[in-house]
Amino acid sequence: MAVGLTPAILADESHASSRFAERCALRKALIERRRGLSAEDCVRFSIRICELLQADFPEFSGMRVAFCWPFKQEPDLRPLVESWLRAGKKGFTALLPVVIDEHRALAFRAWSPGTVMLADRYGIPAPAAGEFLIPEVMLIPVNGFDAAGYRIGYGGGYFDRTLASVSPRPLAVGVGFELARLESICPEPHDQHLDVMVTEAGVFRPSR
Repeated sequence: MAVGLTPAILADESHASSRFAERCALRKALIERRRGLSAEDCVRFSIRICELLQADFPEFSGMRVAFCWPFKQEPDLRPLVESWLRAGKKGFTALLPVVIDEHRALAFRAWSPGTVMLADRYGIPAPAAGEFLIPEVMLIPVNGFDAAGYRIGYGGGYFDRTLASVSPRPLAVGVGFELARLESICPEPHDQHLDVMVTEAGVFRPSR
């Protein structure tokens, strides 16, 4: 036995390692499931999600709203965001996340169709310049989600760190396809909950 490590500590480390491997495998399976959607279904479900967001949250058209550039066949919210930009309602700003450091919270810059973009370390377009702004609403993609309002992302912890550190905490709205629904993701202590979840099947409130 390693010096200084009790059986209890070794058991805890083994359990943590097992949980990490299980979540990695689940994340991979969920991404593959989503990428198996036809292009037609992906577009159709994205349109429905945009319709639900517009109908159920009209106040977003006058707020600072962060969204994500669609990645690996995630819902495409750009048509909705562009419609809010065209409406020109006072107070509305569309924001995209910017990765400053892999261990820090996300920063956010304003976006419009003419914004100069650069691919970040993950190959995702992000605004190349501009002041950092604090979102009031975050539209957060999910690889998996459960009824308690917890999500599985890509494992980097960016949104969890951001929601835990930004004050006041933005409204966290998960967006994803219904095929990402799970009975439970077995949340870890650092996992931040969603306030609302939107899929092509409807708008759901966490049952915590």
